Amino acid sequence: METDATAAVELRAVTKRYGSMVTALDAIDARFARATFTAVMGPSGSGKSTLLHCAAGLDRADGGEVTIDGTPLRGLSERALTRLRRSRVGFVFQAFNLIPALTAEQNVVLPLRFAGRRPEPGAVAAMLAEVGLTDRAGHRPSELSGGQQQRVAIARALVTRPAVLFADEPTGALDARSGAEVLRLLRAAVDRHRQTVVMVTHDPVAAAHADRVLFLADGRVVDDLTGPVGAEKIAVHTARLEEATR
Repeated sequence: METDATAAVELRAVTKRYGSMVTALDAIDARFARATFTAVMGPSGSGKSTLLHCAAGLDRADGGEVTIDGTPLRGLSERALTRLRRSRVGFVFQAFNLIPALTAEQNVVLPLRFAGRRPEPGAVAAMLAEVGLTDRAGHRPSELSGGQQQRVAIARALVTRPAVLFADEPTGALDARSGAEVLRLLRAAVDRHRQTVVMVTHDPVAAAHADRVLFLADGRVVDDLTGPVGAEKIAVHTARLEEATR
């Protein structure tokens, strides 16, 4: 099977089932081009998080093919898959998932340590500066606000310069001001550093920061908006989709 060299991540006919009754992803085709920001939306249970987990190699698809940065995941051993995730994938979670005993700087260094890489001189400091936390490098998560913790998580996800950064409801636990700062950083990662970002969100305002909005329902892609799309148009699409799936 040929892969698309212009895609950071590609899914072809990807299926994921849980037990014999639940099909979370139903032969989904999706590609995420390099240096783009895609928001994934849909009703609860539509398959958004499952899509993210399969696309990131956190969960194995039952059928079809997932390719990250030109490498098909099918057939990779668990060790090889782990190495690929550590070097080519970044992940930002709603709950931050920082290590409480480590400082902000140590949390950012962690993916490099896991990948067996020595940080380049100044690289970690530069990442913390990028997210506006130079003066918080020595603080532990309990000493940081929620917005600051999520900015540390973004720095941690980007420090390896991954092929793709996946974000699962990254603003869900934040107030409006902190959420807007996180979205600004994700947008800047795409515009300044040619990063690829794929974000699951339920918030039309958050989705409006993306170049593209992919809508899921019942494990399938049912709509795909591209180009500058305002929050109001996204909200209308979301409401129609939720009404149709009731």
